[in-house]
Amino acid sequence: MKIKAIIRNSIVYKNGQSPLMLRFTHERTSKLISLGIAIQPCYWNKEAEMLTPNCPDRAVLQSKIDRALAIYRKKIQRLEALDMEINFENLFDQTAKCTPQLVNSYFERQIAAMKQAEKINTAIKYTATRTSLVKFHPAKLRFEEINGKFLNDFEAFLHSEGNQPNSIATKISVLKAVYNKALADKVFICKENPFTIYKVGRLWTQTRKRAVHKEDIQRLMQAELPATRSPYIEFARDIFLFSYFTAGINFKDIATLRHCNIEGSRVYYTRHKTGKQLSCPLTIQARQIIAKYTTEEADSDQYVFPILDRKIHRTEQQMHNRMHKVLTHVNKGLREWSRLLGLKTTLTTYVARHTFATVLKRSGVSVALISESLGHSDLSTTQIYLDSFENSQIDAAMQNLL
Repeated sequence: MKIKAIIRNSIVYKNGQSPLMLRFTHERTSKLISLGIAIQPCYWNKEAEMLTPNCPDRAVLQSKIDRALAIYRKKIQRLEALDMEINFENLFDQTAKCTPQLVNSYFERQIAAMKQAEKINTAIKYTATRTSLVKFHPAKLRFEEINGKFLNDFEAFLHSEGNQPNSIATKISVLKAVYNKALADKVFICKENPFTIYKVGRLWTQTRKRAVHKEDIQRLMQAELPATRSPYIEFARDIFLFSYFTAGINFKDIATLRHCNIEGSRVYYTRHKTGKQLSCPLTIQARQIIAKYTTEEADSDQYVFPILDRKIHRTEQQMHNRMHKVLTHVNKGLREWSRLLGLKTTLTTYVARHTFATVLKRSGVSVALISESLGHSDLSTTQIYLDSFENSQIDAAMQNLL
């Protein structure tokens, strides 16, 4: 929206004066608003868009022009702050309420901001929620329309779409986060926050735990590679076993592990999901796997495993895309191992992490100690007890892996 003060020379009153107006231009369409001022055309500076110095009553008239410009510019700024569409209707309709931005457009802004901050996984969750929300409510949705009934109906819709309970909980949690952020940004007025009554926590359900036995791990280690195999089947086994022997380190942390994270017989890294600093001893098996993929020219900043390439995967999006692609191949290879070994539980990188915890638990190791070694930080009740454990206790516990 562009605003310009003009004199309308096409209109000339009997006294030889012409009216001053504000011309608004938006998407190649113009609208004129009278300022209630008329002057002789010779007193208007077209280039400067203001009265000439010798115009009678210049100070009073120019102040009136500047005040009108300021009022409309302030309206435009408010519409921008609310992320509302800037058009003639919103700008000039004095009876219309200043309606906050639509939920969909606010979602788009949040997703764009996350991508800019390279929070790719979070952006994916927000995008999935936005897609479901638009499918459920195709019409323009305002934040004021979100109430308890809306949330219950949205939950029922997600059920009908085949979403699992935890998926539903995730999407409604994202909607809650967006709603509360919009509220904090003052883009709408909330009479009663529906999330104070609607409890997202009740939607979360405990997923079926997947783990294999210690004997299955030994069979996997001793199994011969099939004669006809995919290029990833050996690598898949190595990644699975490395995770198992390094306290259940997850795939993203494996992919971003560098040689500088290894000091002596220990590995130190920051878990991406929680930001928690973790450390565990490198068992003989883990060291053998690392040696298998270490080249002579590898420096301290080199990735341990051939998943990411520093020269190619530079942005968070590039890294995410590459890790997703490799993880798909790895889990496909692990499914093949599951078939070859006749396992009832299909192997995945997640199974390696859970098997590590389950094997220790079956060996009598404290659950709180296992949680510490896994780097859990979302279990607040357990976390109170976790910080007191020393590395030596975790190291001793890990002797039970074989």
